[in-house]
Amino acid sequence: MKYILKNSQAKRYKGIIVEPEIRDFFIGKIWSRENPPFPRTKMEQYIKKNFFKITPAISIKHSSSIFANKKYVCNRCHNDNRHEFVEFDCARCGKICVYCRHCINMGRMCSCTDLLSWNGPVGKLNRRHIFDWSGTFTELQRQASEELLESLNRQRNHLVHAVCGAGKTEILFPAVFHCLRKGCRVCIATPRTDVVLELFPRFQKVFPNTIIHAYYGDAPKQTGFAQLVIATTHQLYRFEKAFDVVIVDEADAFPYTFDLSLQKAVWKARKEGAPVALVTATPSVGILSKVKKENWGYSFIPKRYHGHPLPVPRFEPLWFYERQMMKGRIPKKLAQWTKKRLERGEPFFIFFPTIQLMQKAAPSFQHIHPGIVSVHANDPERKEKVMQLRKEEVPGLLTTTILERGVTIKNVQVAVVGAESKIFTSSALVQISGRVGRNAGFPDGEIVFFHHGISAEMDAARNEILRLNREAFGVTE
Repeated sequence: MKYILKNSQAKRYKGIIVEPEIRDFFIGKIWSRENPPFPRTKMEQYIKKNFFKITPAISIKHSSSIFANKKYVCNRCHNDNRHEFVEFDCARCGKICVYCRHCINMGRMCSCTDLLSWNGPVGKLNRRHIFDWSGTFTELQRQASEELLESLNRQRNHLVHAVCGAGKTEILFPAVFHCLRKGCRVCIATPRTDVVLELFPRFQKVFPNTIIHAYYGDAPKQTGFAQLVIATTHQLYRFEKAFDVVIVDEADAFPYTFDLSLQKAVWKARKEGAPVALVTATPSVGILSKVKKENWGYSFIPKRYHGHPLPVPRFEPLWFYERQMMKGRIPKKLAQWTKKRLERGEPFFIFFPTIQLMQKAAPSFQHIHPGIVSVHANDPERKEKVMQLRKEEVPGLLTTTILERGVTIKNVQVAVVGAESKIFTSSALVQISGRVGRNAGFPDGEIVFFHHGISAEMDAARNEILRLNREAFGVTE
């Protein structure tokens, strides 16, 4: 079906009929002119008729000082760190050009490259959405949901601070539905691909007649105009002034909190004045300070939806575990813990501080049970392996911190190997502990920190969980 221009637009775009597929793809996006997903000849016709605004991929600002270096800015990821730009002999233009290393994994942005953004007609957004959710809220969930909705209506930024397993995703449903019915375009962004894969089917089920796209590395092609977008924060480099509301789930997760350009990408992706909501169980000091300083809305839920306390981790020494595992042996205590889970038929995660250590240990675990598999960030089958555990097709997963959040498995038990390692920050350990006891049918479970010496981060994580239980229940252990 062709999109017919209105009379007021006919003069401006005379001689061309907008193809919905092209329009729907580019609305709100910025894209390289050199690598469009449509035929180049067709794209050049649209460019010639002013359907696109053209911006240089790299802006170069010259200083008035003869001693100062040139200042570069990437107009896709907004990186302006001089050390992340590289000069090279460009084969395409035959000149010395500059490219941005910061977002190179999404395609090279070169100083002789143009960025395209849609400048044509947009059309009306769908306001007839179905809300298919029959769940009920606890009083704390209801209050947080209403507070979030009030903030969004007032164009006010908001933080939802809720413990792991509090039902944060469900809290978003009414606010998202309200915004969709108003004709808004909504984005739910998260630093982790696994969280996108977890959220996408849940929102599809709740909003069955809404076009929803999921964007992450190597995501399949999706058609139509998505009024609800669920994406990794990296994918927001490709959006600009696209959304009426942006919600960042797991807003404290790596790499978002450590990468200023990812934070800029969130604000770049929203329309001017549009509100941003952050959702997390472990807000950083920086987030809490920003919320207070800028007078954001704030909601706090110290209790899980099923009303049971958070499982408290226990510390278990595992002396010289690394030396043993690198020689292909599993320390006795860890082997006993794993066999106990297998005997009881309990699914489990075992978290490792490094991929190398996990891969060295994997064959020994498979001697205990051949169905135990390992997964890490670069594993092309990571989605399938998590699904296998959920379907009880494998007994357990060895994993790195990629599964520290956003993954819910019924009755899962969790062990952390090398909990004293620097990679396991207090917030990471709180999130890992939060995998346990999420299901109302299995509100308890075991979380054990195997260690070669107790770290301050381990103590901080355990104390935070105890504090939250005290605040919610008066529980000390």
